[in-house]
Amino acid sequence: MTQNPQYQCPICHQALLLKARTFRCPQNHCFDLAKEGYVNLLPVQFKHSKEPGDNKAMVNARRAFLEQGYYQPLLNKLLDIYHTYGQKTANLFDAGCGEGYYTHQHKTEENTVYGIDIAKEAVKKAAKKYQQCHFSVGTLSQLPFEDNFFDWMISIYAPILEQEFTRVLNKQGYFLTVTPAQRHLIELKEKIYQDAKEHDVERQPIEKLNLVHQETLSYSMQLKTGDDILNLLSMTPFAFKASEQVKDHLAQLHNFQCQADFLICLYQKNC
Repeated sequence: MTQNPQYQCPICHQALLLKARTFRCPQNHCFDLAKEGYVNLLPVQFKHSKEPGDNKAMVNARRAFLEQGYYQPLLNKLLDIYHTYGQKTANLFDAGCGEGYYTHQHKTEENTVYGIDIAKEAVKKAAKKYQQCHFSVGTLSQLPFEDNFFDWMISIYAPILEQEFTRVLNKQGYFLTVTPAQRHLIELKEKIYQDAKEHDVERQPIEKLNLVHQETLSYSMQLKTGDDILNLLSMTPFAFKASEQVKDHLAQLHNFQCQADFLICLYQKNC
């Protein structure tokens, strides 16, 4: 593990200090470091359900799919942009980090990388495998960090809360988002919906940050097995719309051609 992470108490917003595997603030709120290396900074009063976020099966499916390399072109593009615009010694934050696939790829010898997700199962897997990054369970609406803390933030298919994200982003910091472009996974959607619609890319979630770079990354994936297809499906919002009959059909497919279509936007805070 790298140097001790700098968190704020999610309850009183004072600094947390790590001592003997316990984070403690001046108000004596305590948060234990789990054996896997993460800390749970999601107090029960911040939860909207017993186990918020992705469940264990969904987390395992996403890791299995991503490790097959189908999204490697996206990862390469994200790292190219980071190394072009980002500081070598950046404090970097992955908002909605999941099981840490993109988070750890941004770690270098010089920067400090944090990842937060509301899903405990995802964070547990991330912390256990990628020990050079700092992972915590938390809510994106109340981030446990001081103002202007991060130089670089990424959000990949996660909720974007501009006001809170802007608070923790420093005055010249960058925020990189990945959202679906028009024809992302259109062939998979056509297996589920009779009238599959393209994604709406007109409504942008960022209003006050300055857009400095935007591009679309599109390529055709050849999903080799039915397991790969079902794992991809489980990562999408329309997984809940797929009938068991559709899932059985997808499980039998091989070498399924499916479009990947990503909208990548880089913003900068100028105030």
